[in-house]
Amino acid sequence: MILTLTLNPSLDRTIEIATLARGTVMRAATAHLDPGGKGVNVCRALLANQVRSCAIVPYGGAEGRQLVSLLSEEGIQMITVPVAGPTRSNVALAEPDGTITKINEPGTALSADELDAVADAVLSAAESADWVVASGSLPPGVPVDMYARLCRRFTRAGINVAVDTSGPALVSALASAPALVKPNREELAEATGTSIASLGDAIDAAGKLLALGARSVLASLGPDGAVLVEDGRAWYGQCPVREPRSTVGAGDAMLAGFLAGGARGEAALVEALAWASAAVSLPGSRMPSPADIDRGGVRILEPDPAKPLTSGD
Repeated sequence: MILTLTLNPSLDRTIEIATLARGTVMRAATAHLDPGGKGVNVCRALLANQVRSCAIVPYGGAEGRQLVSLLSEEGIQMITVPVAGPTRSNVALAEPDGTITKINEPGTALSADELDAVADAVLSAAESADWVVASGSLPPGVPVDMYARLCRRFTRAGINVAVDTSGPALVSALASAPALVKPNREELAEATGTSIASLGDAIDAAGKLLALGARSVLASLGPDGAVLVEDGRAWYGQCPVREPRSTVGAGDAMLAGFLAGGARGEAALVEALAWASAAVSLPGSRMPSPADIDRGGVRILEPDPAKPLTSGD
């Protein structure tokens, strides 16, 4: 069982347009409304591939009720925690070349009692979990060490914890020895205070996260692929996408694939890359099913530290 916690879930509307032109009226080619939030997306990807999981989701207002309804329609196993504030809505504008322009609402603050209710739900459900995925941004007012606190509790209970967040919340969680962290290139640079211009930079930065407490680092590098650093080794892989449609949720699909693939070593990296590239080829924040996933397109390469990276994640 893989348990996911999404403290700041969302309704994600993705609108496909011909090109973004500021200050004009544009016509949408298509529009998709999906349940969102990093942990939610991990569960959606796992469900699509028949991997048992459960999402813990605080929700509020009409938006929150719609989120829960969409998750129920998809068949997601979940534990919902009602909160006073409305669930946020996000908008993404997708252009044909795969360029995404996102507008994310910050979400609403959770009270101390609401945070306690969420934490109780996680701790109760975690007894039957092999992994707990703590992911996504923190709503306003939530302490930056929230993930770190949960990580300490789960680690003491022998449960593996994967953390996928950014900024101070990520740095704080490292000292609690998570089994896995999954930053993208920008998050990796922010957490280490370094510039990530080459593959060697990414591997070195991942090593710094290991030194701060993480046991494994899976760093997504956007169109450049991903690097996995653990046990004194580094693996690098690519899986080019012929026709990219949306990068929304691709990192979440990568994390889901990595966990489903055993969460260690080259085989798990292959799954991670295959699931992520499949997600990029789909519209909106749709998660890939087995029919979408092509492992034959994945290439695991000898890491070349001098290889320049073309763009961020």
